[in-house]
Amino acid sequence: MSTPASNVLDLIVIGAGPAGLAAAIAAGQRGLTHVVFEKGALVNSLVHYPPAMVFFTTPELMEIGGLPFVSPHEKPTRQEALRYYRRVTDTYKLDVHFEEPVTGLTRDGDGLFAVTSQNRHNGDLVRRARFVVLATGAYDIPNPLGVPGEDLPHVSHFFHEPHIGFRREVVVVGGRNSAAEAALELYRAGARVTIVHRGEGMGDAIKYWVKPDIDNRIKEGSIRAHFSSSVTAITPGHVVVSGPSGRQQIPANQVYLMTGYRADTTLLRSVGAAVDDPIHAPVFDEATFETTVPNLFVIGACVAGKQSGKIFIENGRFHGQAVVATISGRVGDRGVLIPSILNPAAP
Repeated sequence: MSTPASNVLDLIVIGAGPAGLAAAIAAGQRGLTHVVFEKGALVNSLVHYPPAMVFFTTPELMEIGGLPFVSPHEKPTRQEALRYYRRVTDTYKLDVHFEEPVTGLTRDGDGLFAVTSQNRHNGDLVRRARFVVLATGAYDIPNPLGVPGEDLPHVSHFFHEPHIGFRREVVVVGGRNSAAEAALELYRAGARVTIVHRGEGMGDAIKYWVKPDIDNRIKEGSIRAHFSSSVTAITPGHVVVSGPSGRQQIPANQVYLMTGYRADTTLLRSVGAAVDDPIHAPVFDEATFETTVPNLFVIGACVAGKQSGKIFIENGRFHGQAVVATISGRVGDRGVLIPSILNPAAP
C-alpha cells in the first residue's frame, strides 16, 4: 500500500549537531518539509566535551545559518558554543526531537524511507521521507584498546570532570589533543598524572597553546610520561605497560583512554549502504554526499569514520547546504518558506 503524499516528509535529518542543524536550516530556506531526530541533547557531542574545553578554531568559523557567533575570545569556549547553537535553533525555529534515537532505517519498494525512532512517551514511531540525511557525528563509539580490564568501572573513554582526580593516581592513555588537555586539567586539579603513549612524544598537531604546556609539565616531571609504550592490561589498581623499560605496573585509581572515536555505521549498513570497513566510513559521492543508496546522504564528521580528525565544524557545516541543493534540484523549486533574515542572499 502506498503512503499518502501528505504523510511523507521531504527530508529527515538524523543528528542535531552543527552539520545537522545547518542542513535543517537550508531545508527550511528551500521550502522542504523536514524534521530532525537527536538521540540526546542539542549538539550532543559538544555536551560531552570537557567543561573547560577551548576550541581550536575562531567563532566565525563555527557559524551556521548566517547567524553571527559573537565571543569576546579569539577561541570560543564549549559553553559559548552550546549557547550559540541554542540560539541558532530558536532563531530558525527548528523542529528537533530530542532524546528520540533512530533505531531503524529501511527503504520501501516505492523508494521512500521508513525511519523508526524511539519515543520515551509513545514507543516506536515510524515516519516516511523522500530523502534522509545522516549527521550522526563520530564521537559515539570509542576506539578500543582490546586489552583485559578495559571495561572496569574506573576506566573511561570520555573525560568530563578533573576534580574527581584530586589526590588520586590517574593514567591517561593517548598523545593527541584530548589526552594532553585531560592530563593538564587533572594535574591542575591535584591529580597525580601519568601519560602512556605509543608514540615517541606528544603529537605535533596538539593545539599550539597546549603543546608547550604539556611538554613543559612532562619535562619538569609534574606529569609523568611513558612514551613508545603500550597498555597490555588494566587491573582494579594498576595499568600494565610494555615499553623500552620492559613491563611495568603503574598505579591507577582512574584510567582515561583518550584513543579516539569512530562513527556509528549501524544505520548505514541496515539500509544497504556501502561502508569502507577498515576506516568505518561510508562510501559516498564527494560532490553530493550521497551514499550508494539513492537519496541517502551523509554529512559532518560521520563521513570520515575513524578518521574523524579530517572533519571539523568549520568544514562540516557546509555539507548540509550542498546536500539540500541536490535535493531541491530533484523535487523542484518550492520557494522559500523560511527566509533567511540574516543572509538574504542565501539560496
